[in-house]
Amino acid sequence: MKRLGAVTLVFALLGGVLVGCGGGEGDGGEADGRLPVVAAFYPLAEAASRVGENRVAVTNLTPAGTEPHELELTPDQVDRIQDAAVVLVMGDGFQPAVEAAAAARDGQTVELLAEVAPPGGAADPHVWLDPVVYARVVDAVAEALSTADPDGAEEYAARARRLADEIATVDREYAAGLARCDRRTIVTAHEAFGWLARRYDLTQEGIAGLAPDQEPTPKRLAELADLADREGVTTVFTEELVSPRVAETLAREAGGLQTAVLHTLEGLSDEELARGDDWASVMRSNLRALRHALGCS
Repeated sequence: MKRLGAVTLVFALLGGVLVGCGGGEGDGGEADGRLPVVAAFYPLAEAASRVGENRVAVTNLTPAGTEPHELELTPDQVDRIQDAAVVLVMGDGFQPAVEAAAAARDGQTVELLAEVAPPGGAADPHVWLDPVVYARVVDAVAEALSTADPDGAEEYAARARRLADEIATVDREYAAGLARCDRRTIVTAHEAFGWLARRYDLTQEGIAGLAPDQEPTPKRLAELADLADREGVTTVFTEELVSPRVAETLAREAGGLQTAVLHTLEGLSDEELARGDDWASVMRSNLRALRHALGCS
């Protein structure tokens, strides 16, 4: 795990100095016999909730509609991290404050990126956008829950298999839906879709790099406008948690391109949660957007 000023940050966190958004979904756990699990953000929280069901009480540290990269922790969230039986983080500096607080505890902390990504692989942490790799995340979560709660191991394994089957269905839909397309280049707000692009033989061109708040240079915008003209790109993809301003500017200056949302699944809004959206439904919405933009048949 990258520490990114971890020593200073941990002392601040444990002293209750840092404050930020309110805690995510979750309640108690140990008092009612459920295993207390803390997940750093949505994809990990969904995996833990689906695999654990009524044996676990999952707290999602990142509130609905919040960009997770720069999450700051409240004192209550730090306490939840310290008290949890299992803490699930992405690792590699994806959420520095969360990772620093998790590193200061004695209990089980699982860095999912280290569990599922090949050594020396891509720096892109957005592994949950590749269904094949997200299934590995689910397996790693099931293993972590089984270690903390051996009596539930068979239940966790069975639920993980069911969830993996659902994920495999989404993978097959992507493979078929993106097999025959007029174009294979996607222009995105930031480089969050590398795992998805590699899985389905697409080329990602990000306006910004891996950090969504990185401002592109005029040179980069000009390069993307030229690329759009050269490769017949019709759509610039924006994101649900990032301002669309730069993407809309590029779309306009590149000759009146369309904009559409490609969801990073870093978090769901209150409206999406109320609608019953989840990883699979949002991935299918992304597939529809990709097929339209790429001219797939």
